[in-house]
Amino acid sequence: MNPWPDLPPPNTLLPFEATVRHASMTAAARELHVTHGAVSRQIRNLERALGVSLFERGARTLRPTPEAHRLAAVVRDALDRIDAAAREVSGRDADGPLTLSCEPTLLMRWLIPRLPDLTVSVPEVTVHLSAGGGPVSFDRGGVDLAIRRDDFPCPVEVSRTPLFAERIGPVCRPELASGVDRLPRLHTRTRPRAWEDWRHAAGEPGPDEAGGTDAAGQTFEHFYLTLQAAAAGVGVAIGPYALVRDDVERGQLAAPHGFRPDGSSYVLLSPRPPERDERVAGLLGWLRDRTAELEA
Repeated sequence: MNPWPDLPPPNTLLPFEATVRHASMTAAARELHVTHGAVSRQIRNLERALGVSLFERGARTLRPTPEAHRLAAVVRDALDRIDAAAREVSGRDADGPLTLSCEPTLLMRWLIPRLPDLTVSVPEVTVHLSAGGGPVSFDRGGVDLAIRRDDFPCPVEVSRTPLFAERIGPVCRPELASGVDRLPRLHTRTRPRAWEDWRHAAGEPGPDEAGGTDAAGQTFEHFYLTLQAAAAGVGVAIGPYALVRDDVERGQLAAPHGFRPDGSSYVLLSPRPPERDERVAGLLGWLRDRTAELEA
């Protein structure tokens, strides 16, 4: 006798859960590395087995019904339990270190100085740091999570958790702040539109309109070098608040025009929602606590 007479076909559950989560069969198919047709067939099989329609289908939309959301939540919980049991049985260390990739300047100027607090606040999580920028492929292994500025397209199957909005402003040595608009402008090859973004965000003249010139400025390869040059008194640079906050508080840099949102944000990228892994959830909680200081 079948001990689970009402259990739907098991091979329908993964496509169903992914389709509900993305509200898209195309995105579910991409995540599961199968065709759209394969996902569609499994959804139809599940609906036939249950005798109900699980989605409201429009010409260009697919909306899960309330029943679909309830079933998907139970399926998701069951999959999490199976995943945890599989890790235990296979001997894989579910409590092992997390490899976190972070954009280099944010890593050096914001994250690394706060690692002692992470160790104290979330002692059960061990983090290995890796410098990197732009798109990240979790399929290749080696990286569990990534902190990125959302200035590039991200695959729909990757979970994106907002951390903080980017705010930017001109920064220079405090003793040079009164003449900031006459200082040489410092640029970086990794964010060449920084000054233009600042003018747009501030809605006011930049140093060039106020008398500064590019001819007297310099261009550096990386943002970190540009900010170091500003701290050394070489000129004025556009400083993202997260990267210069500590220097401003220590009096090593001044921001005479303040900081303005530039429309971008930093996000935590992960191959699946953070709440599915206790280590990731713990790290995310700490990141949110610490990045709150960047939103004040």
